Amino acid sequence: MDKNTVLLFTQNGIGAPPEGLQQVLVVKYLLMLRQSGQLPGAMLFYTQGVRLVCEGSLVLEHLSALEKAGVKLIVCQTCLDYFGILDQVKVGEVLGMPQILAAMQSAANVITL
Repeated sequence: MDKNTVLLFTQNGIGAPPEGLQQVLVVKYLLMLRQSGQLPGAMLFYTQGVRLVCEGSLVLEHLSALEKAGVKLIVCQTCLDYFGILDQVKVGEVLGMPQILAAMQSAANVITL
């Protein structure tokens, strides 16, 4: 993975298994991503994925560390507004779909998790 890669989170975890397993997988994935040193340029969060950046998320520590390491975290404001959780965001930059689309279009690789 490199700076030309964008990771896309559309679930409150990884994949489509039961929510508990989604959470276990995303915690392990982000821990291993941090340890690998091969970081993406950006991580995008929309639909249920916005919950990962909010108060109570099990991955806030990992996301904060990734952001400090230079990974851009872009969070969909429309989704946050829809779920009524805009005030619960703890990491990332709350932006709109134009910025999410621009990040996808400028990336060499977009990986949906």
